[in-house]
Amino acid sequence: MNFQQLRSVRETVRQGFNLTTVAEALHTSQPGISRQIRELEEELGVEIFVRAGKRLTGLTPAGERVLPWVEQLLLDAGNLQHASDDFRLGDSGVLSIAATHSQARYALPPAVHDFRAHHPQVQLQMHQGSPQQIAQMLLTGVADIGIASHVLAENPDLVALPCYRWTHSVVVPAGHALLDGPLTLERLAEHPVITYDTGLTGRGSIDGAFARAGITPRVVLTAMDADVIKTYVELGLGVGIMASIAFDEQRDSNLRALDARDLFSINTTSVAVRRGGLLRRFAYEFIQTFAPHLTPELVAQAQAAPVGTPSAPL
Repeated sequence: MNFQQLRSVRETVRQGFNLTTVAEALHTSQPGISRQIRELEEELGVEIFVRAGKRLTGLTPAGERVLPWVEQLLLDAGNLQHASDDFRLGDSGVLSIAATHSQARYALPPAVHDFRAHHPQVQLQMHQGSPQQIAQMLLTGVADIGIASHVLAENPDLVALPCYRWTHSVVVPAGHALLDGPLTLERLAEHPVITYDTGLTGRGSIDGAFARAGITPRVVLTAMDADVIKTYVELGLGVGIMASIAFDEQRDSNLRALDARDLFSINTTSVAVRRGGLLRRFAYEFIQTFAPHLTPELVAQAQAAPVGTPSAPL
């Protein structure tokens, strides 16, 4: 039994039993993947996968039983490597962070600046994506830390710890009619709306507020990030609904922001890490730089806690 065999089994499940994409993900050949799986099955004395000819179509009952142990062995191997790297490499290495655009663009820069000042030998890798993509990057080991506002807490293999709360703003051009009088959902719905894609940056709280009021807004354009939203608001295509942290009075001088905290529910941004995992020491320090209440001890305890353990409060 070797780790390449275990990785082949794990990646086959993650890639939906498509050995072509498994081979691409592991940078090897499809026959090599098939051989690794067969050798492990022969050693264990059971078939892990259901086969239809040469295709793998699912897990056998034995495979369902074996897979959690495969995942655990690979997770433990990663933890062992991280522990040894702390002693071998000290305060140097690579830290991979996955975040939504709003977090990477507006929330993270101060933490990155401060962290780099104290850890100049750590190379930072920044990945951007949707919350679903961030969760997948954490689970596959592409990212060490994930930062997003939704979805992360829903995966039992991840630990999501609240960092801060935030609200939405309605962004309009100077002189817009919404600047005169109180901001209401009814008045907002009179105008075409530009906001985030479904599943991004509090879109659920926006849709929920309109639904509860029995109002259907006319959403004319959606985007993954606030910069795109602001661009099309400036062009006069509609009014923008976006995270308040993404509005800068100096940079966005052609626009005006209206506080919408009374219209849409408050959102929470979380830091997520692998449950049962172990991070490099500087990774825990980055989390505390971003969210001072999340000490290394608290994050490590949360990682070691069983599923269902309450997260640390803000």
